[in-house]
Amino acid sequence: MPSPSAPPAVSPGTLRFTVLGPLTVIRGERALPLGPLKQRMVLATLLASVNSPVSVNALTEAVWPEEPPRTARKNIQVYVSALRALFGQDDREAGDRPRLTHTGGGYVLRAAEEELDLLGFRSLVRAAEGQAPQAAARLLRQALDLWQGPPLGDDLRQSPTLAEEAERLRLRHVTAYESWAEAELELGGAPAVVEGLRDLVERHPLRERLRSAWMCALSGSGRQPEALAVYDDYRQLLARELGLEPSGAMAARYRAILAGDTRAAGAGTAGGPPAGRPPAAPPKATVLLPPDLVDFTGHGEELHDVLDLLESGGGGGGGAVGGVRTGEAGDAGDVVLLSGPAGSGKTTLAVRAAHLLGSSFPEGRICVSLRDTEGRTRPVSAVLAELGERTGRTGLSTPEAWREWLAQHRVLVILDDVPEERAVRALLPCGGQGRVLLTARGQLGGLAPVHRITVPPLDTAEAVQLLAGLVGLRRVRADREAALRIVRACGGSPLAVRVSGMRLAVLRHVPLREFADRLTDPTGALDELTAGDVSVRQRLAHGWETLPEERGRDAGRLAAGTGDGPFGLTEAAEALGCDERHAVRVVEALIDAGMVTSPGGEVTAHAAQYDMPHLIRLYARGAGYGTPVLT
Repeated sequence: MPSPSAPPAVSPGTLRFTVLGPLTVIRGERALPLGPLKQRMVLATLLASVNSPVSVNALTEAVWPEEPPRTARKNIQVYVSALRALFGQDDREAGDRPRLTHTGGGYVLRAAEEELDLLGFRSLVRAAEGQAPQAAARLLRQALDLWQGPPLGDDLRQSPTLAEEAERLRLRHVTAYESWAEAELELGGAPAVVEGLRDLVERHPLRERLRSAWMCALSGSGRQPEALAVYDDYRQLLARELGLEPSGAMAARYRAILAGDTRAAGAGTAGGPPAGRPPAAPPKATVLLPPDLVDFTGHGEELHDVLDLLESGGGGGGGAVGGVRTGEAGDAGDVVLLSGPAGSGKTTLAVRAAHLLGSSFPEGRICVSLRDTEGRTRPVSAVLAELGERTGRTGLSTPEAWREWLAQHRVLVILDDVPEERAVRALLPCGGQGRVLLTARGQLGGLAPVHRITVPPLDTAEAVQLLAGLVGLRRVRADREAALRIVRACGGSPLAVRVSGMRLAVLRHVPLREFADRLTDPTGALDELTAGDVSVRQRLAHGWETLPEERGRDAGRLAAGTGDGPFGLTEAAEALGCDERHAVRVVEALIDAGMVTSPGGEVTAHAAQYDMPHLIRLYARGAGYGTPVLT
């Protein structure tokens, strides 16, 4: 029996959807009327996550980003019903299921690769990876030919959610164009790509890969002075805007052109072989990752964002993806940060993404922790030694050697549980082929440019689903109210829900209701969240120990003095015993440390509602472990 989100095996041409340009749905040769703007927003949001469930909350946020009406859920149902009628009852997949269905996780719109231009684009781009220049150029040209204009058109971008999606799609187009141009350069087609690259550089002036390809194209067209000017302009722009220097690969290409080496024009930024020379056999991939969880649950939107950024090479650009996206330099696209409190599922999400990206990183995927087993920060030298061992390169003993190797290899490196900026800054790439995925409890505000994605708590339905997978669906159905109390007491923490499930799977004689009572007792909740050698308290303690002593006291005062829910700046100032001006600085420092969460949208500090994750609040209050940590 097919899974709820499996792509359909429908006859080609039944319906054709386009998002790489204006949103359209075509049956045969006829474009179907898609209805009012909000209905089209629903359709576009479903197509952005085609073949995967989209929650009603996500649809509501896309259609009504500020104040949804009370009838929002009913309105969504009406729009979905209208779309079903538009698609027609005859448009079904194998197994006689409608194309647009509702599952436990939300609404699923199914489409085959030949029915949605975005799926066809992704498939062609993946097929081009690792191919010789001639084949890669052909496949990438086919992918680019699927585009019919700015993605999703103009009117749908009134929705911030869809504006972000359109930006992601646009950056994927730029990345594919870069790859196509590099393949053409290796084939000696420099004059054919010069003008197109010029246009893109004007729109993305800080994107190093574009600049490098344009420089090579100019040089390969016999326009060396212009090529050298491109580098000089870029160097000055980087210094002025970001205080950075061009990468080593870019500087080396500049020196080659300056020396009159015209071969540099055809090398491409990916370092491929010159035209006419057969490509070297790809190296054997090194895959050293923790196992992927078979019951991975929730965080679908965040996973989608990580895959998009890493598959497309990041690419910089303004806007946000599940958090904050900063910078547009070449090395902005190389680093993605997953942040959230201890137990929020950052590492699990990173590992899931790495397992799914095997074809995008043919030279390897590895994971290295930046803390030791006691939670202490590991020296950079020790991390470099492990990276060298895992990649089979014992000479990577300095940050410079590591960065050079990373720039030359299409690898994905997870640097897990980063305690602070200085523990990782020397390990980050400066352009090239490698990508780094960071996980950290704090925001690492001193790192820039970097793509930041905040990992939120699981919603109630996702948390119950995870619990049911561990203790058994029948047991949860028998006392759903108790299951709800358990996951709510876990504060949406995947780690806490998983530990609860593992504990209950062993204690099968303990009713869910009794365990829920234990967890809702604040004096003993953390003591219950232990299963074997997995302890929620221990994970929280590791994060707490890295806080400066003053910040630890501040967090304890906020936890004790702001109740059990969101709090405003006035309440924070009262709890901290200071004025609101100082309270803003304290709260924002704790946000940066991952101890306090902030609003999703832009509001003034005085209007904002802040919160402290439930389990961190319990730990900060010293609940259940004798002498309080804070006074």
